[in-house]
Amino acid sequence: MRVVRVYKKGIIALPKEVRVKANVKEGMLLLVEVEKGKIVLKPLDLWEKVWGSGKGLGSAEEAERELDAEEAVWEKRLEKLS
Repeated sequence: MRVVRVYKKGIIALPKEVRVKANVKEGMLLLVEVEKGKIVLKPLDLWEKVWGSGKGLGSAEEAERELDAEEAVWEKRLEKLS
């Protein structure tokens, strides 16, 4: 268990040992949920959405739009941090 500080705008840094154990890499998208009062981070695999579109879980165009939107959000966040 590790203690981390929450900075302005809710920014936290995950300790290296946590990133390694969870296989979290720079640029990854994480899904943030609150379960029973606990913050839970889960890898967000957008390619699963693309492949899922072939299984009747939505269209490929929808998945591509979501990917583009997520990428735009990520790029804006990186610009703000720079």
